[in-house]
Amino acid sequence: MSLSGKTAVVTGSNSGIGLGVARELARAGADVVLNSFSDREEDHALAAELAKEFGTLVRYIQADMSDGEQCRALIEKAGTCDILVNNAGIQHVSPIDQFPSGKWDAIIAINMSSAFHTTAAALPVMRAAGWGRVVNIASAHGLTASPYKSAYVAAKHGVVGLTKVTALETAQEPITANAICPGYVLTPLVEAQIPDTMKEYDMSREDVIKNVMLQRQPSKEFATVEQLGGTVQFLCSDAAAQITGTTISVDGGWTAL
Repeated sequence: MSLSGKTAVVTGSNSGIGLGVARELARAGADVVLNSFSDREEDHALAAELAKEFGTLVRYIQADMSDGEQCRALIEKAGTCDILVNNAGIQHVSPIDQFPSGKWDAIIAINMSSAFHTTAAALPVMRAAGWGRVVNIASAHGLTASPYKSAYVAAKHGVVGLTKVTALETAQEPITANAICPGYVLTPLVEAQIPDTMKEYDMSREDVIKNVMLQRQPSKEFATVEQLGGTVQFLCSDAAAQITGTTISVDGGWTAL
């Protein structure tokens, strides 16, 4: 499947899941806009590296996803947006009665409200082009819950609801909106947590992964960023033209429990 001629904007994409998705879209021939809140030489170098590797136009545009105006400006600066992947997110773990209000506000803004602002800015562009795909990276926590993650769970449930509304509002147009709900994904951030967790529990790497980190993931295997990128690619294909307003779980069976 070729996405040549399409432009994809992927928020929160200078590392982790976002970068993995951006790579797979570039591999399929799409021009890509990378994004994060920083504006470092290495951010722009990363875009240049992907452009060279895949032979597509890859740019980096700084925008703080906690700021609604910057979210909308990202789409404007991109110039066009055929594929919007809302991926930006942060996490904080704490009991509700001890959860810092500032952390709550930041998580809701970055994990949920940013998707509203970018979608609101992108839909007119997609309508003008006569084609569009909105893919929201939600989470298994958009369908279920865990203790101590009140803001994250609330935001990801909100993203799933926003996805459904977006799909209904575009149902008679060549635009689809879907949410991907990953379980635990092996990203550099997760990989970096493994040695400390091994020490904390006095366990081997294998036992930490299977019995601690992937306790709720029946497959006992991490999802990969390449698998998530492939799922986004599929949702951009003609085969997925009638898939809209739904969630696709990439969670090793987590939400089947």
